[in-house]
Amino acid sequence: MTTDLSSASWVKSTRCGGGQDCVEVARNMPGVVAVRDSSDPHGPALVFDAGTWRVFTERLRGGRS
Repeated sequence: MTTDLSSASWVKSTRCGGGQDCVEVARNMPGVVAVRDSSDPHGPALVFDAGTWRVFTERLRGGRS
């Protein structure tokens, strides 16, 4: 599946600390969340369905959904 990311609104992780090598996330697209390396903005991005991303982030925070 190919997702058009041309309208993605990328936001750096709050854990970045102002560095150049950070993770950026775009959550403004219906049903999907995209993730990329901020040091390579024209490189590849990983795209997850919104439910999978929610479970992933909840587990990172210590929840067990």
